[in-house]
Amino acid sequence: MRTERIAILGGGNLGAAIARGLVSSEARQPTSITITRRSEGPLEVFCREGFRTSTDNVSAIDDAAIVLIAVRPKQMDAVLDQVAGNLDPSRHVLISTVSDVRIEDIQQHVGSSIPIIRAMPNIGVAVGTSMTCLACHASTPSNAKDLASELFSHLGLVELIEEEQLTPATALCACGIAFFLRAIRAASQGGVQVGFHADEAIRLAAQTAKGAAELILSSGEHPEALIDSVTTPLGITIAGLNEMEHHGFGSALIRGIVVSAQKAGGLYGMSKGSD
Repeated sequence: MRTERIAILGGGNLGAAIARGLVSSEARQPTSITITRRSEGPLEVFCREGFRTSTDNVSAIDDAAIVLIAVRPKQMDAVLDQVAGNLDPSRHVLISTVSDVRIEDIQQHVGSSIPIIRAMPNIGVAVGTSMTCLACHASTPSNAKDLASELFSHLGLVELIEEEQLTPATALCACGIAFFLRAIRAASQGGVQVGFHADEAIRLAAQTAKGAAELILSSGEHPEALIDSVTTPLGITIAGLNEMEHHGFGSALIRGIVVSAQKAGGLYGMSKGSD
């Protein structure tokens, strides 16, 4: 178990999921993680779980090696300005999960000497099944990249990509988990219509979706190759697939990802313009 202390600035849904995922995976003890919020009330639940908590971002990073920022884009500038003077390049690695805030934007507040990694996980971090994409500059020290990769490897799969790909990754991975949840929900509704109780249908649909994903990840095969293995001439599977495509299932999912990517690419600029 690693011992580097972590300060998670922003204990909202994602920040909380990361903290709990690290503890659940036994990668960190809760006492090695400090979670911050702007008010004490929402922090009480974390205190009961054994985490350190604070409403002061500056004090939270004092003894941390990893400073992970998980706030909304409109809050980012204020948080960076709060901690900038207390960040030490010899002992701090800054990891940002904030959509659309580029490394250059962060450097304008904290300087260019602080190792900065951008991370785009999803809420699967809570159960160790996230797809997390990481990006940094070529000049980022290898130990900082290794530290970020190790941290998120306990929370699922990790992929190092170019920073320009992080906005598409936001749509495909971070937003994408909601898209697949909606697909599972729709499948369960179909299950109810053909005779299952709602709780049964959701469980059956979710496990089936999990199996489909595991087949792709374990085999490395293209989804269509796996689909071909379960479709037969004049069969019931191909009839269902064709009916879904007739009603735009595939194109709707593609369009959803594209629209989310377009939206993700303007979040930070919109928040600055509204100040």
